[in-house]
Amino acid sequence: MSKPTPQDSALVEVELFAMAHGGSAVGRSAGKTVFVPYTLPGERVMARITSERGRVAFGDGVTLVEASADRVFPACPHFGPGRCGRCQWQFIDYEAQLLLKQDVLADQMGRVGGFDDETLEAALRPTLRSPQEWGYASNLSFVPTPDGLALPSTVQGKAYVVEVCHILHPDLVPIFDQFTLEDARIQRVKLARGTDGAAMLILTISDEEDAPELEVDFPFSVNLLLPDNTPINLVGDLYLSLDVAGRVWRANAGSPVRANLSQLPRLIETVVSALDLRGGETVIDLYSGIGFFGGAAAARAGQVTLVDSYMPAILDAQHNLGDLDNVAFIHDTAERVLTSWAGAVERVIVDPPPDGLSLTVIDELAALKPERIVYVSSDPATLARDAQRLVRQGYRLESVQPIDLSPQTYYIDAVAVLVLG
Repeated sequence: MSKPTPQDSALVEVELFAMAHGGSAVGRSAGKTVFVPYTLPGERVMARITSERGRVAFGDGVTLVEASADRVFPACPHFGPGRCGRCQWQFIDYEAQLLLKQDVLADQMGRVGGFDDETLEAALRPTLRSPQEWGYASNLSFVPTPDGLALPSTVQGKAYVVEVCHILHPDLVPIFDQFTLEDARIQRVKLARGTDGAAMLILTISDEEDAPELEVDFPFSVNLLLPDNTPINLVGDLYLSLDVAGRVWRANAGSPVRANLSQLPRLIETVVSALDLRGGETVIDLYSGIGFFGGAAAARAGQVTLVDSYMPAILDAQHNLGDLDNVAFIHDTAERVLTSWAGAVERVIVDPPPDGLSLTVIDELAALKPERIVYVSSDPATLARDAQRLVRQGYRLESVQPIDLSPQTYYIDAVAVLVLG
């Protein structure tokens, strides 16, 4: 909280009663709903209103009148308004973060998805905690600036240069500390590591005419991502090696892999368990990436087909699962594959980007009528919207399992199960 100043004559007292999707707590003042960042349900603050939209207002906390017992001292020196916006919830005790993520997910499923309390009480599970609360990010993207590497600021559209990052895996800190590269074409810098400890620097550039000039006397691989996301190897290896869930996986520099590798086995286990495979089922894994979910399902299914529109990811999946004779691979969009699919499908896994499923995918899934759809979500609002659309097509929400892949942040991941009939 900032200190009061002479300009703070129009302060209002706000009692916070809930946490909103996006990380701010919600309260009421003078008949208005007020959103205040860096606050917790149960707290009272004096806030400066910064903007209003009808009966909704947005404010900045100025004085903390009554603090929650779940408030803790933030670990990072870059935390706070106008600074780094990556770890927005580090002022909240971790156990409370888990409960709040469950609450926010329930709110979105009810508010956006229209699910009633009885349905959500039966379906919603407690949030699965991460084995690591700090230092869990085995890959993290930064914006390069003349002053150093930056993360998104709390100010929209801005970046904030950081000198330390407490969620970055310790093995990547030396690369972070020594990184210097002056090239205006570089738009993003990603630091990544495999489970074998091998590190990688991934540079995204704005054009593909010339690769950046690099020194080669460093003990990590360097790869380039062209504007179309094509990976180009510059130094060392093009691939990371990930020992996850009893198999060693190859992931090229452009293939998306969730950063919290310590939680990835639990996520895979949750998805496979949700499929409720009895043996012999046909499974489609949409947005399959390098094959984590489909590969794990193959041990219990009859036939598994992995679908992804990113060719390097499909090539990785073929490398990773080429020893399994009941796995097929399709390089195409989910829309085209579902539209042309012939034959029965009993189970479908969907792991879409944060903006969720297209209406075409929803309609085609409804036409195929798989018995179970397992939806891996990274955004509770689009999960709620898509679950509602599937329910309208004849499905029933059976369960929603939040799983914390991003401690210290308001980001919420979940695995939802929708059952036909």
